[in-house]
Amino acid sequence: MKNITIFLAASVLCFLSAPAFAQDAAPFTGGHAEIITGYDSVDADGISSADGLLYGLNAGYDVAAGGVILGVEAEISDSTTKKGYAGGRTASDRDLYVGSRIGVPLGDKALAYAKAGYTNARFEYRDSAGEGGTVSGGDNLDGLRLGAGLEYRLTDSLFLKGEYRYSNYEAGLSRHQFVTGVGLRF
Repeated sequence: MKNITIFLAASVLCFLSAPAFAQDAAPFTGGHAEIITGYDSVDADGISSADGLLYGLNAGYDVAAGGVILGVEAEISDSTTKKGYAGGRTASDRDLYVGSRIGVPLGDKALAYAKAGYTNARFEYRDSAGEGGTVSGGDNLDGLRLGAGLEYRLTDSLFLKGEYRYSNYEAGLSRHQFVTGVGLRF
């Protein structure tokens, strides 16, 4: 809860200061596609956690509106995050995300943004059932993702980004991710 409070306070501060930073927003508008990678940590009800590598693709579209940037985006990612335990293991599989973001240009090279949206992740499990058998399967879990980041323009079309995001899924699972990306605007 403390992380969400800090995130919301920082987001409000960014948007209240938007008029002071707002300049020509054109560099941060239009379609974009990127490759992402980063650190992934899945937590099960605060009891156990597992870490791994996140990788995926993100695409979206941004428009300028009154000194801020508004956008929509979609993402597909996967993760190497796995947790072994006596008699079995669990693994994080694909993660789908659809959401929106709002950003504040910091000059003509950087964009600070916050994001929120729907996420659906697949978690798989394998348990020893005793007497030589195993039980395996998976569940698709719905959730909410909140995040904040910074996009930095290298050229007119090439950019780098870094962001933190938190996802809270049903069944007591949550996820913290630190993501970097390289992308193109078109």
